[in-house]
Amino acid sequence: MSGAVKEAVSLMEVLPESDKNFALEFIKKLVIAWDPDFTKVTPSERKALEEAEKDIEENGTVLHDAINWD
Repeated sequence: MSGAVKEAVSLMEVLPESDKNFALEFIKKLVIAWDPDFTKVTPSERKALEEAEKDIEENGTVLHDAINWD
């Protein structure tokens, strides 16, 4: 969690509940304005994707038939 996120959480904790809800709705609007269809990848998502791709390259995948689905 970045410093800005930690600070935002700390600040929100001191607000009355009604203002917390307002702040949350405002943050949601900011996110939607930044990425209206939720297709952008965050830095942590990018890292996870890169790690997964590396793992597949190094270790391959598991065949569907090799999994015990029961």
